[in-house]
Amino acid sequence: MAVQSWSDVLKSSKKTALLNDGKRKIHYLFTDGKEMAEEYDLETDELVGKLQMFWSGHDGFLVELYLICFSGRRWRHKNALGAVGPWQVEVGEPIAGPDASTSSEVIKENCSNPIFMRKDTKASFQWRIRNLPFSKDVFNVSVEPSERCIVIKTTNKKYYKKFSIVDLDRCQLPLDCSALSFTHANNTLIVSYKKPKEILILEQELLKELKKIKGPCEGDVDCKTQ
Repeated sequence: MAVQSWSDVLKSSKKTALLNDGKRKIHYLFTDGKEMAEEYDLETDELVGKLQMFWSGHDGFLVELYLICFSGRRWRHKNALGAVGPWQVEVGEPIAGPDASTSSEVIKENCSNPIFMRKDTKASFQWRIRNLPFSKDVFNVSVEPSERCIVIKTTNKKYYKKFSIVDLDRCQLPLDCSALSFTHANNTLIVSYKKPKEILILEQELLKELKKIKGPCEGDVDCKTQ
C-alpha cells in the first residue's frame, strides 16, 4: 500500500473523537471492519502509552494484580466467523490482564524479564527494551532491508529480537540503514529509526484532520463522529 493509498484509507474511515484526561482519543472504523484506536497528548500531539498498576483486594487481603495499558495505538480485527478479537497494541505498553498469582516472588520474577514496547517521538519510531543489564558494546542492532525488519542481537547470546516497522510496510517505503541508531542506559536499550519525510507529512496531515473533529470533553456523554 503506497503512502497516498494509506492516507486515503485513513481519511475514508469513520472516526469518533473523545477529549479526556488530557488526551485526544480517536477510534477508527474501516470499511473492512477493522478498528484502530489512538490516544494523543493534547499538549504535545504525541501518541501516548503508559502502564498503571492496580491492586484488587478484600478485607485487607490482596486478590488480584491488574496491569492496565493506556496505549498510543492498537488494532482489533474480526476472525473468519465474524467475532471481534482482542485489542493488539502497536504503540504503547503490551496489555496484560489480571495476574492470577498473588505471590510477590512470581511477580518479581516476571518483572525481571525483558519488556519490549514501542513509544514514538515526533521525529522517530522508537522501541524500548527494559531489563537488559548489559553494556552497550554487547548489542548489535541492524537493519535487514531484504527482510524489511530490524534485528537486535547480543554477543553473549542472551537476547535476540526481530521486528518490522509496520508504518513503513503500510506505506510501502524502503528501509534506510542510516536512519537507525540505538543507545543503552539504566538497563534499557532504546532503538530509534528516523521517520522519513513521507511519514512526517502523512502524520501532520492526519493530525490536522483529527483536530477538526470536535470531540466532547471529560464528563460529556456523546462522542463526535466524522
